[in-house]
Amino acid sequence: MNRCALLALVVALLAGPYLPGRETAAARPNVVIILADDLGWGDVGYNGNRIVQTPALDALARDGVRLDRFYAQAPSCSPTRASALTGRNGQRFGVPRANDGRLEPQERTLAEFLSDRGYATGHFGKWHLGTLVEGRRDGQRAGTPRGKGVHSPPWENGFQVCFSTESKVPTWNPMERPDNGVQTYWAPRSPGGDRAGWIEYGTTYWTGENQPADGNLEGCDSRIIMDRVLPFARGAIARHQPFLAVVWFHAPHLPVVAGPEFTRMYSGRTGFEQHYFGAITAMDRQIGRLRAGLEAAGGWDNTLLFFGSDNGPESISHRESEPAPGSAAGFRGRKRSLLEGGVRVPGIVSWPAGGLAAGTSALPFTTSDLLPSIRALVGGGDKKAVEPLDGADAVSLLRRGKTRRPDVIPFEFVGQVSLIDNEWKLYSADDGVSFQLFNLEDDPAESTDLAPRHAARVEAMRLKLQAWRESCRRSASGADYR
Repeated sequence: MNRCALLALVVALLAGPYLPGRETAAARPNVVIILADDLGWGDVGYNGNRIVQTPALDALARDGVRLDRFYAQAPSCSPTRASALTGRNGQRFGVPRANDGRLEPQERTLAEFLSDRGYATGHFGKWHLGTLVEGRRDGQRAGTPRGKGVHSPPWENGFQVCFSTESKVPTWNPMERPDNGVQTYWAPRSPGGDRAGWIEYGTTYWTGENQPADGNLEGCDSRIIMDRVLPFARGAIARHQPFLAVVWFHAPHLPVVAGPEFTRMYSGRTGFEQHYFGAITAMDRQIGRLRAGLEAAGGWDNTLLFFGSDNGPESISHRESEPAPGSAAGFRGRKRSLLEGGVRVPGIVSWPAGGLAAGTSALPFTTSDLLPSIRALVGGGDKKAVEPLDGADAVSLLRRGKTRRPDVIPFEFVGQVSLIDNEWKLYSADDGVSFQLFNLEDDPAESTDLAPRHAARVEAMRLKLQAWRESCRRSASGADYR
């Protein structure tokens, strides 16, 4: 074979579909997907917060792409997480809200796709897409009537390594609570202190079927999670194996608890604020630790990292004198609302070797875009894919410097529906009976309803939203599964 023919063969092999056991070019990046839990758009320094200390996230936003319009696919935990793994809205397979339904076995997850292409895959932190154990109480659903028929652990959805909880845990000493601990926060037990008056929280970390985690479960929950992420990532890098690490922190979801080092940073604030802000800073420190660990292992440059939140900030407070401290900045709405404050969340994309120019992007980007974007990057197609997807290859748009997308972003949540088409947003609080229209470029606070002046636009967007909802109903009937 002459040199030209040999070169053509090499190029064809590198460009062709991935076959298990065959290495491809460095185009297969490591992938890290980080979600905070209930973190508001205004809860980070790089979005203008002058109180909460988030130096690691600020550095990521400075060195990567800050997404000013990053959207959780729902204003609630479970459907957003479902969309991040499947590219599909939870309405399509029975996950319309938190603690409802499960990740169905017929769905094709990002972990399954990448595992088939030689990736090491790991899930760390909160799962919230089904129960992790059967026959005993655990978390919010396992062992209860609500837990029947919703067993769907991460190790049955493409993840080879797991350190996962079904649902929330305290963000400090995650396995315990005061025996009267029904508050939004509490002061943690001192290390090695008397356990009198403390009981099990009731949610377990699992590493596999009937395999509870043991050891290193005290102190900062974000650090406990990162203690498992880093060995997984370093091991893959040492093997020259690309990896997917899905890191879903519990912070700053209630009950929010921070250790003394972190509450001291916010002395002079209310108790709720000290713990809420402290838990965010503690999580930020672990994100910085992840970056430093990947840099030291030589895997950072070719790591595609996404950071976001599963929805906007919580509004619940059990003490009238201490309102919920999470910030949606100037946006209307909070968690459980399809107004901007409930779904527009902090967002960053970082990939030093990936041709992403550092800066700020106004491109509307949603958690449903993660799977199609990564699938397009890795290439080779996916014969096992479940269609239709609700996301798009938004990373390619970012790489080309685009700030507009050709695809709309639809939402549905508990009687609310909305549709985002670049600067335009259609919103209904009464399940599509009546609509408001906002121009988010001119009016990000959604203060002026333009529907009366743009009837034709409202009708065109309403028809798109109606078609999408009908598609979701077909999907929910099982029509997408072969």
